[in-house]
Amino acid sequence: MKRKNRAEDFLELVERGRRGRLKLYIGFAAGVGKTYRMLEESHALKRRGVDVVLGFVETHGRAETAALIEGLEVVPRKVFTYRDVAVEEMDLDAVLARKPQVAVVDELAHTNVPLCRNRKRYQDVEELLAAGINVIGAFNVQHLESLNDIIERATAIRVRETLPDSFLKNADQVVNLDLAVEDLHERLKAGKIYAPDKVPHALESFFKQENLSSLRELALREVAESLDRATGTRVRPGEEPQHKGGGWGRVMVALSSNPPHAATLLRRGSRMAGRLNTDWFVVYVETPGEAPHLIDAEAQRHLLTNIELAKELGAEVARVKGTDPVAALLDFARSHGVGHIIVGRSRQPWWKRLVGRASDVRLLREGEGFDIHVVSFTAPQEERQP
Repeated sequence: MKRKNRAEDFLELVERGRRGRLKLYIGFAAGVGKTYRMLEESHALKRRGVDVVLGFVETHGRAETAALIEGLEVVPRKVFTYRDVAVEEMDLDAVLARKPQVAVVDELAHTNVPLCRNRKRYQDVEELLAAGINVIGAFNVQHLESLNDIIERATAIRVRETLPDSFLKNADQVVNLDLAVEDLHERLKAGKIYAPDKVPHALESFFKQENLSSLRELALREVAESLDRATGTRVRPGEEPQHKGGGWGRVMVALSSNPPHAATLLRRGSRMAGRLNTDWFVVYVETPGEAPHLIDAEAQRHLLTNIELAKELGAEVARVKGTDPVAALLDFARSHGVGHIIVGRSRQPWWKRLVGRASDVRLLREGEGFDIHVVSFTAPQEERQP
């Protein structure tokens, strides 16, 4: 890979210096105090003479949280009429025009109404950062895209609102708001999180002891790993990968044109690369029979969707041409310092597996020197929103 010249490197540093800083509060469930802490910090900053505004804060009707808004400047929300319903969203243009030193933005995984410029609120925050505005934001750990499958296995709940891990990785400061599960249950029963009529259902579903314990453990682990990434040495293009943890080298996910579980493979690759603190690739081999003009429109659409998700998760996507996908994947891996190859279990006929012609079997047989991770999939569960 070609390295940038010195002039380009310096320009990148200058541009980075103009960007705002990002501080994130992460919790493992509603009610741990993310918004409360952001508002407390806002008051502390204001007392120190910092120009801070509330870009979007969601109190969820909690009196203690709402009381902390008093004395802080609030940018009025923008009202959109969508399908005859009035929907309030953060007024991105108003915050940009106001240009405070610090903007507080809650619920970062939120999906904006389609009339907004950006699809997700975290993308609004990226615009604020690019404009030189510092941001303090918050979200719960279950909204991280790469954890989606893990959360579903642990809680039997599919979280639909997500944000990419790359957003967390680019944060300048990450704070985990930890709370004992018993204390969170007490807050819930006291009506400090939801209205009293919603408490019994919450205790029987998302707020079950085992669910919260799993989520708390994930939040603690995720913040610890984000700190490791911030203090570790990242492998850069053109450099030799360093030994870190239990593995070495970069990570590569092998993607076919339309795998049924592509998102699971991509999340697995993102998690592994994060733990190894290294770069990762998503490689799609275009065979003569899978040229763009030969595969159907639906397969093309799925491929583009998967490529977009891979980029959101921080991967470098490569499309290589070859008549033999396994050989092409191994050639790419050898030339790009890959140590770990992730592939889904082959759906090819049983007889191909028996004679060793299935792609995953061939990778295991021919991929000497690589750690090959063959991912099995479970049947998807019903989607529910916590």
